Amino acid sequence: MKKWLLIGAVVLVIVIGGGVFFLISSLDSLVVAGVEKFGSEITRTQVRLKEAKISITSGEGALRGLSVGNTSGFKTEYALRLGEISVSLDTATITQNPVVIKKIVIASPEVIYELGDGGSNIDAIQRNVNAYMAKWKSAPAEQKKEDAGDETKLIIENLYIRGGKVNVSAGFLQGKTLGAGLPDIHIKDIGKSQGGASPGEIAEKVIGSIRRQTTKAIVPLGLDKLAGAAKAGIKGAAEMIEKGAKGALGGLEKGAKSAGDALKGLLGGK
Repeated sequence: MKKWLLIGAVVLVIVIGGGVFFLISSLDSLVVAGVEKFGSEITRTQVRLKEAKISITSGEGALRGLSVGNTSGFKTEYALRLGEISVSLDTATITQNPVVIKKIVIASPEVIYELGDGGSNIDAIQRNVNAYMAKWKSAPAEQKKEDAGDETKLIIENLYIRGGKVNVSAGFLQGKTLGAGLPDIHIKDIGKSQGGASPGEIAEKVIGSIRRQTTKAIVPLGLDKLAGAAKAGIKGAAEMIEKGAKGALGGLEKGAKSAGDALKGLLGGK
């Protein structure tokens, strides 16, 4: 009897050890697969993550090479490239639901703000996220439960986006590039009030914040006036675009007004 108890104990240790090893060895690939799957579904774009390194013991990790593509109709290579993302987990909650993330820091993200006839690429992604969430929120409770299954939710105590930049792409820029710094972003307690947030709820909040700060960053570039100048064929518009529209927009006020007003709607102006 003692012999069988000993063998059983050894088998149990091997099974538990194997399970822990599988979790540790596969966690990184699960994170990559999850980010790409949910990200692509929610934004309706191609979301790619090059690699993830997460340590269960320390709770520290990093995601590298995360990019969000564009929706159809836009020509730039990507909409968002998020550089390196550092993550700090509350290790006591790793086996719980929700999992608590103490801090996420997104360093040096790049946004390509491409203006098209119907608005910008960032606006289009925001609309896709909003549509995804509207459909999810309107679904019957039983369907939500079935779709979610054992889906783990998250609480993110602090999310920082720092040192970002915005590059503007538009036909009227004639191949030139205008750039601006992206204001730093700090979002607190995502999912805390409702006992955890789903991937869609997190995406909705983060993309919304990036969109608002991107719009704030590009307004000083005077894109409305440049668009008006280019459309009206005002002499010197190309040279002003070349200079980045800094300190040379005053003379375009009258000629660019009507065309500029049309573009202000795309930039969230009144």
